[in-house]
Amino acid sequence: MTTETTTSALAAGEWTIDPTHSEVGFTVRHLGLSKVRGRFSTFEGTLTIGQDQLASSVTATIDLSSIDTNNEQRDGHLQSADFFGVEANPTMTFESTEVSEHSLSGNLSINGVTKTVVLDLEFHGVTTDPYGATRSGFSASGQILRSEFGISFNAPVGLDGMLVSDKVTIELEVEAVQAE
Repeated sequence: MTTETTTSALAAGEWTIDPTHSEVGFTVRHLGLSKVRGRFSTFEGTLTIGQDQLASSVTATIDLSSIDTNNEQRDGHLQSADFFGVEANPTMTFESTEVSEHSLSGNLSINGVTKTVVLDLEFHGVTTDPYGATRSGFSASGQILRSEFGISFNAPVGLDGMLVSDKVTIELEVEAVQAE
């Protein structure tokens, strides 16, 4: 069976992010030498597509305790009050404020702090899967400064002067399913 992928406009209505086929990832420099990559494995979200697609919106909630950097000790430290403080603030949320053809702006809330972020957006198209569901795909990326969200743990070492870079790159791969 073959399916056709199109880059045509999304149909208006609700689309649910499929966490099995999506990824919420990040990259941060360590000692100015290497990049540490991580991801969050538990998240949910909805795309509400308007008749005018620029009037669309995106909401997402990420479970911060689901962080995975492929190192349990580091993951535990990232969950601590030094970084995310998941006991007091278990989730990170995003609510879009503006959608354009190539960018997504919105309010990102981490540690009780909300800041506006702008993500570069790439639409990959729409297709029907083998089970008859209509799916769409997107990539989004951008950078934040973790210190702006009250995440300031660090130690002065390394080539860039810090143990962990303040700059964090956000990388999203999203597959969404149209509601029936």
